[in-house]
Amino acid sequence: MTIAIILGTRPEIIKMAPAIRECQRRGLDYSIIHTGQHYSYQMDRIFFEQLELPQPDHNLDVGSGNHGEQTGRILADLEAVLMAERPDVVLVQGDTNTVMAGALAASKLQIKVGHVEAGLRSYDRSMPEEINRVVADHVSDYCFAPTEISKANLLKEGIAEEKIHVTGNTIVDSVYQNLEIAMRKVNILADLGLEPKGYFLVTSHRQENVDNKERLGEIIRGLGMVKSEFGLPMVFPVHPRTRKMVESFGFELDGIRAIEPLGFLEFLQLEAGARLALTDSGGVQEETCILGVPCVTLRDNTERPETLDVGANVLAGADALRMVDRAKRIMLQGNEWENPFGDGKAGKCIIEHLTAGWR
Repeated sequence: MTIAIILGTRPEIIKMAPAIRECQRRGLDYSIIHTGQHYSYQMDRIFFEQLELPQPDHNLDVGSGNHGEQTGRILADLEAVLMAERPDVVLVQGDTNTVMAGALAASKLQIKVGHVEAGLRSYDRSMPEEINRVVADHVSDYCFAPTEISKANLLKEGIAEEKIHVTGNTIVDSVYQNLEIAMRKVNILADLGLEPKGYFLVTSHRQENVDNKERLGEIIRGLGMVKSEFGLPMVFPVHPRTRKMVESFGFELDGIRAIEPLGFLEFLQLEAGARLALTDSGGVQEETCILGVPCVTLRDNTERPETLDVGANVLAGADALRMVDRAKRIMLQGNEWENPFGDGKAGKCIIEHLTAGWR
């Protein structure tokens, strides 16, 4: 059995790392294809090194672009690689253009497709990510749903139950495995002069927030109000897209400690030590839930409802007053929730399901 693991963004590298490590542990025949959707391979090389992962076997370096243009390049380039390699199964993860293109390219070549993190739904088709994840689920042969809620979403859309496997979320595995690596390699709190539980963490990069002047302005106003309310430092690793739009709209990040983006190990440590996170990232919603850090999500919906159900997360949208109110509310609740994303063995479970069919 041969497996091709397709990656395009850093979050995909993080979430696929447990599956890669399980392939290594079992001595399976696998390859890694990196599309370079967000960054060049050269920029991501250190990322693989930090996480102690093997370097990709193929680097497509497609770069950024409009959705149709980028998806088309990935589809064409992946098709050529898959035709040459002819793996038995392709694994994709998440909701990016790489995921949709990878699933389409493989299915058209009659190669089986496994979608890791299947069944997530925001039910907001204005989000490109929602379209990508729906398409990937419906052409996949294996839908690896992280939770029972995700499985129910797939069943409602008519996907056959025998294609669905509830595995837990690989982010749990990744958080546990990579925190261990981080303890050996970095100490970002000392580098930034921060005390554990003595600061708030901010991230924002979603197109619907940062490309909209009104929403971005309201988020920045809300961050200032939250800082005034609690008096704790607010650390904001600013995504390049966000920095560009802040400057373009003429906004100022007054009183907010804006820093350059961090490597994943440093960011994971920063998350683990935070008193509260304010974010529009789906991955951060999951990671803070696993780490016991309360989260305020700067969106009107989420495809991670499990975090809301257990009390780890609240929605504030792009509304300054709601940001303050939700921050107060969730900090009063404490952090004794139960992690809904599994036991940290999702990578093992996924590879077990794949290999079982080849025995």
